[in-house]
Amino acid sequence: MPLYVYQHPITEETIEILQSMNDKHEYIDNSGVSWKRVFTTSQISSNKICDPWNNADFVNQTKNMKGSVGDMMDKSREMSEMRAQQNGGVDPIKEKVHSNYSKTRGGMKDPHKSQDKKVFENKHVKIKLD
Repeated sequence: MPLYVYQHPITEETIEILQSMNDKHEYIDNSGVSWKRVFTTSQISSNKICDPWNNADFVNQTKNMKGSVGDMMDKSREMSEMRAQQNGGVDPIKEKVHSNYSKTRGGMKDPHKSQDKKVFENKHVKIKLD
């Protein structure tokens, strides 16, 4: 059960009360005075900075993460950016993945690798971008 903090309106004395999240969050003392609820910031940090070079850190941090697959992909992108920043602007792990993609597919380029495409072409249309 969460701990809630209340402050006396006159004496400014504070008290901590354990209440369910579904309870009505108010505290009235024996003399009938309604205390004001004090909102505090959480003292727990769940966004621990992990080592961008350690894949076990990434797995441990994301295995119990609440959120979507997109949130996990955002975390992965942040770690890639950290590696690139530490390595002169290039993430060697990302480059290795792109290289392996090309090798295992007979030289085909990785479609996810950022490229400055100037031409889009298929069997029906050809578009040139200037």
